[in-house]
Amino acid sequence: MTMLEPADLAMRALLRQFRRHVEAHADNVGSRFAEEAVLMHHGEIEQRPIYGSASLEDARMLVEEGIEVMPLPTAPDDRN
Repeated sequence: MTMLEPADLAMRALLRQFRRHVEAHADNVGSRFAEEAVLMHHGEIEQRPIYGSASLEDARMLVEEGIEVMPLPTAPDDRN
């Protein structure tokens, strides 16, 4: 039995749907995310949708360099 409100359940469903869409339509570059993003930004490799992981320091560097990034959300119950 869940104690969540319908709006909370709907938001979690949207987060899962968004994550599945990104995973289906982008390349998972893992820990190379920051490096790949910089290379694309500078035109050194072809642009394409990517996702992966980045340290907080790398994420800050990307933002400072003018590269748009955002965290890929995970629904709270997906982490358990």
